Amino acid sequence: MKVLVTGAAGYIGRHVVDKLIERGVEVIAADIRYDGVNEKAKRADINIFEDDKDIFKKAGEPDVLVHMAWRNGFVHNDMSHLVDFPKHFTFIKNMVEGGLKQVVVMGTMHEVGYYEGAIDADTPCNPRSYYGVSKNALRQLTLMLCQDKGVTCQWLRAYYILGDDLKSNSIFSKITQAANDGKKEFPFTTGECKYDFISVDDLAYQIAATATQTEVSGIINCCSGKPVALGERVEQFIKDNNFDIKLQYGVFPSRAYDSPAVWGDSSKIEEIIKINP
Repeated sequence: MKVLVTGAAGYIGRHVVDKLIERGVEVIAADIRYDGVNEKAKRADINIFEDDKDIFKKAGEPDVLVHMAWRNGFVHNDMSHLVDFPKHFTFIKNMVEGGLKQVVVMGTMHEVGYYEGAIDADTPCNPRSYYGVSKNALRQLTLMLCQDKGVTCQWLRAYYILGDDLKSNSIFSKITQAANDGKKEFPFTTGECKYDFISVDDLAYQIAATATQTEVSGIINCCSGKPVALGERVEQFIKDNNFDIKLQYGVFPSRAYDSPAVWGDSSKIEEIIKINP
């Protein structure tokens, strides 16, 4: 099996490349730089934002595309999301029309917007950020394209990711940086909102397991399936890392689109891991 991974040098992408290589897959990596990318991966000299009808051939005619490239994913209302999403779709469309048979795309819980409870494939979407709107539109177009062309499509929704924290921009990376800088207090929200936390290593494992099978497709939650309060998880993170820092609760309000409790329905990813451990 030959798999093209875009965004291969990204926070999640580097881990996905490693997990695919562990499975004996031939990996072709595509990114604007290759810092930290497994040297066993080949490199694709392609520009995914160029409307290139021959990009499938230039990318090495992969069996599977794992499309993870995305700018400014941590800045939810950056205008780049609206500018870029049609280019992402054009890239996927050109790959499919070139002969690609399996498309795996990284989505997000932010496609759904404000919601309380477990998110599954049928949960209505009402995104409340430019990031969520753009990912949601790309999902709708990609699923439609793949259905029309008879191509396997797996849209992966990620939740709250931690691990490899200095390379991310999450609350965990910010606390790590603050602790390393010698700060004793960290301004925080109430910490009451509950989320679905997953380590970047487990997430990469789930992505690799999904991409190397076709029995389960459609919208798939890459998640733990368990809601945990943000404050509880962050306190555990501080304890696990022996950081000498305390949270200042209630300094910041929750964002308007943050739910009191939201998590992923893990039934499909559990099915995938059962058939393709």
